[in-house]
Amino acid sequence: MLDPSNIPAVILILLITGSIASYYLTCRSQVLGENLVTVITLVVFGLALLLIPPINRGETVESAYSFLSLPLAVSFRVDGLSLYMGLLISFLWVLAARYSPGYMSHSHDRPRYYAFLLLAQATNMGVVFAADLVGFLLFFELMAITSYFLVAHEEDSYALFAGNKYLYMSIAGGLGLFFSLLITYHLAGQTAFGQGPLITEPSSLAMAAFIGFLVSFGIKAGMFPLHVWLPDAHPAAPAPVSALLSGIMIKIGAYGLFRAFFDVFGVELIREMGLHGITLTLSVITILLGSAMALLQDDLKRRLAYSSIAQIGYILLGLSLLTDRALTGAVFHIFTHAMMKGCLFLCAGAIIVQTGKRKISAMKGIGLQMPVTMICFTLATLSMVGIPPFNGFISKLQLAMGALDAGEPAYVFLLILSSMLNAAYYFPIVITAFFAAPEENAGLKLDAGSGMTVPIGILAALTFLLALGPYNLPLQLSRVISGGFMGL
Repeated sequence: MLDPSNIPAVILILLITGSIASYYLTCRSQVLGENLVTVITLVVFGLALLLIPPINRGETVESAYSFLSLPLAVSFRVDGLSLYMGLLISFLWVLAARYSPGYMSHSHDRPRYYAFLLLAQATNMGVVFAADLVGFLLFFELMAITSYFLVAHEEDSYALFAGNKYLYMSIAGGLGLFFSLLITYHLAGQTAFGQGPLITEPSSLAMAAFIGFLVSFGIKAGMFPLHVWLPDAHPAAPAPVSALLSGIMIKIGAYGLFRAFFDVFGVELIREMGLHGITLTLSVITILLGSAMALLQDDLKRRLAYSSIAQIGYILLGLSLLTDRALTGAVFHIFTHAMMKGCLFLCAGAIIVQTGKRKISAMKGIGLQMPVTMICFTLATLSMVGIPPFNGFISKLQLAMGALDAGEPAYVFLLILSSMLNAAYYFPIVITAFFAAPEENAGLKLDAGSGMTVPIGILAALTFLLALGPYNLPLQLSRVISGGFMGL
């Protein structure tokens, strides 16, 4: 029986060796290589599931590995939030791997694509399983490099421009994290997570460390004013990569902010220094700016990209309010947005592959030609707007109640306004797709094959099915994680 403490290391070794094997196998047999990638992601998801029992018992899974004469061990630590993120990463990667063969069938250099798809998953898992800021920084930097090859995969001028912008800003974020790591070690003498707040006294150095964390993780999350890479990277990347960028990778920035708030500073120091006031202000601007810019976009993937900026503002808002229910809403919205936006980007990819259309204005009647895809798109849209009983409504309800708990009713009106803006830029897409007369090929059925529609359908179903049952597991996990951070 595999010791749970060794599972994080086994996952990383499997993904790294699997990326090498997939590259050589895909060069020789496209089908075998693609199947290998899907199998590896399924095994990783299964291994992550094995971590549930010890975490459910209230344990923390920890391990450390020393190599040769290196002065530092490679350490892993899995708590409730780490597991929550690890399960989300591994699940969405399974769907992206299953979807990719249909989308990439006419693309170039598919062996490289699949190899870096697995390497990117390894670095994402490494970040959330890291036991301290040193390991976090290592995997954070590697994540920027591996995901660059996915963003710039198409290698046209726009993809290279978007990829370079993403890479340079990610490197800048890594430098900010390194700066904050040094200050944290200077003030606390250690950088390990789970040891209580590392920084306990207000000071100018503590403020400088917070700014470094905010810049580093704000870049990765796409937070205003550090969001400028995101609207270019999402349209340039292949659709399954866009789904992972929006559904997972920008959440790594949010995950980093959670660690900075609760493992480095702690709730009391955050309140004492008024640091949450900074992030509250940025969350409001991020929500409104992302929504306003989304309204102006005719390119479907670019509209979805700006929507992701607004959605990350919700998570930042819930984190900054520092109440139990607001934090529950923030954690649950990580799951909710991954399902919604993953579905929407995969739908966009299916539309592009089947019709070549990217402009919303050119999608008249496409819902009649691609009914499965556009019904799934509509379900995800209803969740994005916050229509009950979809998950988007539940996360916004938790955020609203958390705002009232904090004595800040103005943020409830912000959530209502942002939902109206969501409707303003999502509903016209649905209306155009189903109610505008198609200009050409009116009787042609264009839905993609099952390899692409099954992952889309699974994500669409997960935007509401869990909300209909008596036990919403992601919501319950979010409450447990929130209670742990808030000391409840």
